Amino acid sequence: MSKIEDFLTQSEEQEVIEAIRIAELNTSGEIRVHLEKTSNGDATNRALELFYTLKMDNTKLQNGVLIYVAIEEKAFVIYGDKGINDVVSNDFWDSTKDVMQSYFKQGNFKQGLVEGIIKSGEQLKKHFPWQDGDIDELSNEISKG
Repeated sequence: MSKIEDFLTQSEEQEVIEAIRIAELNTSGEIRVHLEKTSNGDATNRALELFYTLKMDNTKLQNGVLIYVAIEEKAFVIYGDKGINDVVSNDFWDSTKDVMQSYFKQGNFKQGLVEGIIKSGEQLKKHFPWQDGDIDELSNEISKG
């Protein structure tokens, strides 16, 4: 599978978008998923580049989370902004990656993404609870490159 369109069905995409919507209901944090055929070498560097391209660094409390997937390379990165990184445990992103990877290894990419979104959303809710006046600062749509 090397095509972005083959990674998730349209129905699965909608389930991922709904997971983002639900996770963000209780927090000022922002979660995005970006799918790409290839990172052209380094998935971590590409995720960081996209974090800024997608304006994830523009959240008021620096609490954006990007889940980046390079399909051809079978690589993915979870990148959290400074605000969320300062408050989660040191092993939080690794443990979240482990959960996602267990689903990915079974070919269940949708559920892996949903689980990563749920875990990220729980931490965002804990540390950045929704407050009156909070707005959804970024799109919940899956971006593709």
